[in-house]
Amino acid sequence: MSTNLNLLSKALIRLGIVILLFIVSPIGITMGFKAINTFTESPGIYFAYLFLIVGFLLLFYAIYFAFKTFGILSKAIFNDK
Repeated sequence: MSTNLNLLSKALIRLGIVILLFIVSPIGITMGFKAINTFTESPGIYFAYLFLIVGFLLLFYAIYFAFKTFGILSKAIFNDK
């Protein structure tokens, strides 16, 4: 039972991306909620909702990407060969 180093390197790079997404998405959501409280006029409120939607989409993608990354990481560590 040996570790697949090529697959492990890809999984660690993906893990770094997942950590970055888990940092960026709550910041985007927070910026969206603060912008909704700040802006009341038409052009500003659209950007606030855009930040909010992008933040939630990034959060859901980060969760999906994390499950895929941990699957690859487990395949790399627990190689059947």
